[in-house]
Formats: sequence, C-alpha cells, structure tokens
Amino acid sequence: MKIKTIVIAIASIALSGQAVAWGQNGHRVTGAIAEQYLTPQAQQAISQILVNEDLAEASTYPDEMRADPSEFWKKTANPWHYVTVPANKTYQEVGAPEEGDALTALSQFTASLKDPQASLADKQLALRFIVHIIGDLHQPLHVGNGTDKGGNDVKLEFFWQDSNLHRVWDSELIDRRELSYTEWTTILSRKISTQQAKEWLVADPQVWIKESGAIRDTIYPSSNKLSWDYLYQQMPTVQQRLQMGGVRIAAYLNQVFK
Repeated sequence: MKIKTIVIAIASIALSGQAVAWGQNGHRVTGAIAEQYLTPQAQQAISQILVNEDLAEASTYPDEMRADPSEFWKKTANPWHYVTVPANKTYQEVGAPEEGDALTALSQFTASLKDPQASLADKQLALRFIVHIIGDLHQPLHVGNGTDKGGNDVKLEFFWQDSNLHRVWDSELIDRRELSYTEWTTILSRKISTQQAKEWLVADPQVWIKESGAIRDTIYPSSNKLSWDYLYQQMPTVQQRLQMGGVRIAAYLNQVFK
C-alpha cells in the first residue's frame, strides 16, 4: 500500500503541468543569491520568521510539499506556480483565472506577511511561497502561452533521453553542468556587476512576467533532438534568469519589510 501511495504521489507531480519550476538546484540558487542583496531590515525580519532556515532552503518548500495528500497541496496551491499569457497579449489584458495564479498568490501571501495578526506558521508559509513564486516567474515557461502546459506537451529528446521542453528548462539544462547549488551561486554571484544589480532590483511582478513571456517565445527548438547546440545557445539565458530571479527576490522582500 505504501508503494502504491508513493507511485500515485509521484504521478500527480508529473501530471501537474506547469507546477514545478527550476528544480531544486535552480530555486536554491535564486534564494542564495537573494541573501546577498537583502537590506538589514529585511534580514532581521526574515530571521525572525524563518528560524534556522535560509532562503535557499525555503525556496523549494512549495514543490516538496506537493506530495502532501491534503487538498490544499494537491489542488488549491497547484495554480500558484505559473501564469498564462498567450502570445501577443499582456498579463493585464488576460488577467488571472478563477482559481488564481502565481500573481494572485503572490499578492495574497504578501498581505499575510504584512499582517500583524497573522500567525508565525502563516508568515512562514507566505515567505516560502513568495521566494518560490518569484523564482518561478523568472523561468520563461512559467509564463505559459496557454497551449502546451508551459512546454510540458512539447516532447523531445535531451541528450538522447526522453524529456519535454518544460523539464529541460526546469532542471536539465542546469543539472547538465553537474554543479551543486552552492557552486552555481558562487559562479553566478561574482558575475553580477554593481550596475546590473542596480538595474535588476525591480520589485514589479508585471516586469518579470513580461520579460519571461518575451524569452519564452524564443526558446522553442526547431528540432526535437536537443544536445550541445541547444545547451550552448540557451545557457546564458538560464544563468541570467537565475541571477535576476535572485536579485528580484531580494528587491521584493526589501520592499515588503521596508
């Protein structure tokens, strides 16, 4: 029975469409980079909410909890990892579906974080989701076009293994380099110039969504067999979106705790 339960849980994650982004390495990189750009006020507030937990650890919580059998994690929270913006449309034109999306969830969790009456557990959940959602919105396929489940329906081979475009962008491009998240953080952090950090400190989700949507429309491959060429072409974009996601997490939290 336990084995059956595990199989069902894994299947539900696999079938969840756009819900998983960057993979654990990618999310942890964005959280770790964010730590470097927090104001003292934000650092203090975060340390009081996340006891013995940094943003890298917090960043993966919403994905890890998807195996929880409760309705909240199986159904309610599922749409909170992505937005849908068809080609040649803006998020403002499309808006959120009835069940909500990443942007509506970000707003709700921000309100919880600012609410002096919210419990510590509610604030912890809110902070973990905020870190995660901002990372999600910097993965181009988490601004889906509404036709292919954020690239999940685009079946292909990546280095001669069956995959799909969403999985390639979530984790396989990153994991191909065989670096830990701390190694990725070190490499990417030292390449963020002072000027870039200043330009990227944007706390407006509409900006992030517009950027990801524009990138999304350029990353669909002409071939269904991807290997070194695609890795070479897309890795600079992957790296910059991880860098920007980290800086934006800090920008957003600095604003929340200002």
